[in-house]
Amino acid sequence: MIDLRSIPDRWRRCDVTVRDLPAALLLAVVSLLPVLNGHGTQLGNLPNRPFDALALAAVALECLPLAVRRRWPAVCLALVSLGFAVEQLRGYYTVASIALPIALLSTGLHLERHRRTVAVLASAAYVPLAVALDHLGAGETVTEYATFYLVLAIAWGAGSWLRLSRVAEAERRQHLAETTRAAERTRIARELHDIVTHHVTAMVVQAESARYLTAAPDRLDQTLTAVADTGRRAITDLRHLLDLLNPDHGTAPRPQTIGELHALVEQTRQAGQPVEFTEEGRPQETAGSAEVAAYRVVQEALTNALKYAHGSRTVVHVQHTGREITVKVSTDGSGSRAASPGGSGRGLAGLRERVGVLGGEFSAGRRPGGGFVVQARIPAGSAS
Repeated sequence: MIDLRSIPDRWRRCDVTVRDLPAALLLAVVSLLPVLNGHGTQLGNLPNRPFDALALAAVALECLPLAVRRRWPAVCLALVSLGFAVEQLRGYYTVASIALPIALLSTGLHLERHRRTVAVLASAAYVPLAVALDHLGAGETVTEYATFYLVLAIAWGAGSWLRLSRVAEAERRQHLAETTRAAERTRIARELHDIVTHHVTAMVVQAESARYLTAAPDRLDQTLTAVADTGRRAITDLRHLLDLLNPDHGTAPRPQTIGELHALVEQTRQAGQPVEFTEEGRPQETAGSAEVAAYRVVQEALTNALKYAHGSRTVVHVQHTGREITVKVSTDGSGSRAASPGGSGRGLAGLRERVGVLGGEFSAGRRPGGGFVVQARIPAGSAS
């Protein structure tokens, strides 16, 4: 059985000539109806003639080329103009004469190249038609010829305006697509930075510490176990991110939230960073993106503490209220710079953008008495 719902889709997939042909044939049939004879456009006062073989040819020239008005608009306009000229000079005056403004509109809309040349040639072709009609005694004045030319020019102009509108819309959509792709690339880069930088920094610091524990097998084993655990967590987080990027993945993975801060703090402690963690209040069920942003703030701050103040006292304070989440991470700066990968500054800039999108405030800088502090105030309730 044929699925009737698929017919419109199949019709849209057909070639434009096939889709335009029925309208062209319909106009030709209507133009041949005797009851409509003499009801077409009449340029001048030449007597109306009965249909003959030349009238059929004129109707065919005017109507059938409309089937290619989108594929070959210039050819369509030339043939329709020729048929219109025959009709006016012979005095047939059929309904098919409406094909001329349709061809002009289609040419203004669909012609890709040599648009100015075609417009000049079409205008020039109108002059001998007007002269021939005047020679045959059509009785039109120059003003009336000019008025009819203006009507035809409006049809061309309407097509050109539609063309410009479509071009502008296509450019807008392209710009929107490029902006969306750029934003998505930035988001992916930010997520990769947050995941990879923290875990790799922790692994590098732990591995560096293991070099000095060869005389203490128990502590060395603990440190190497911590390195392996950190690597496994990094692989798990990267798999979650790849699942998120996979369009065939059924359920989007749950991102890390502020409820997992205890595990993050413990991981940082295993890397040799003394961290004091306090949390006030309880996370809101509708915190959504605010929780993810708060988690990323703490993660980036602890990563920087491992990089630039390894071993220094680090304090993490998170407070939940009904309307916002506030985060403060500070280091006293008394530690040493870890032998870890250098920073690019992308992390803090990404956090400032992430918090700003949610309508919050973010700051990061050195404290007057030494050390570094990262603070964020994130409005809760954004469930995106």
